[in-house]
Amino acid sequence: AKGYLARAESLDVTDSAAINALAQALPALDILVCNAGIVTNTPAEHMTDEEWDNVININLTGIFKTCRGFARQMLDAGRGSIINIGSMSGQIVNVPQPQCHYNASKAGVHHLTKSLAVEWAQRHIRVNAVAPTYIETPLLKNLENQDHLVNQWLDMTPAKRMGQAHEIASIVQFLASDASSLITGSIITADAGYTCI
Repeated sequence: AKGYLARAESLDVTDSAAINALAQALPALDILVCNAGIVTNTPAEHMTDEEWDNVININLTGIFKTCRGFARQMLDAGRGSIINIGSMSGQIVNVPQPQCHYNASKAGVHHLTKSLAVEWAQRHIRVNAVAPTYIETPLLKNLENQDHLVNQWLDMTPAKRMGQAHEIASIVQFLASDASSLITGSIITADAGYTCI
């Protein structure tokens, strides 16, 4: 309606060749948002190697591969803003659900964000991350024991509410824009106060 062109592409963020091929097929991006992620709830002592590897490969390695693949052209162009979706789980340990692989992957996303920001700062690429609380999405509705979990999360949240997708999108929009031109290597926590207590 506004005259913009949009296209959708399917991409496996664990496949470096596919990422590189798509990056080379597109003009240099001004904005990259890395948002792929999964989680399962399995106690550490019962977690299989495959379950650990799958979460780490998608949530952390996938972000690295995507940043690397698309940043090459950004670096050549001398401009760009990359926004990674981390989690408050990269700063705290969630309870009651057991998810050590997810927490570790998101802590890795935060440190990867800072590392890339430092490497690319002088080449005019900004790299930041958003660390959301629990967000009300369709995925949440499919959780086992959902009502009990949500009630416990709300008890631990000072604002006594969960987040909405548009609230995270507005932070991404800010980080993508020139309004945040001095910000790089930052992790913006959007958690209704959850990590304060």
